[in-house]
Amino acid sequence: MAEKKTFLLRIAPEMWAELDAWAQEEFRSINGQIEFILNQALRKRKRESVGETQPIPEADPKRGDS
Repeated sequence: MAEKKTFLLRIAPEMWAELDAWAQEEFRSINGQIEFILNQALRKRKRESVGETQPIPEADPKRGDS
């Protein structure tokens, strides 16, 4: 496995508190939570760049969708 890159990240205390709470809910460290969020964002970006996003279904007036 490749060695992970280390870098300094400056974030607002309020954001840190939110990340900490979220990480605890999902039994991760804050570092692990940030890495998880970044991985999700990168996967989403890759899917969107190759056009694999799911289209939003249009409303069906027969079913009463609006």
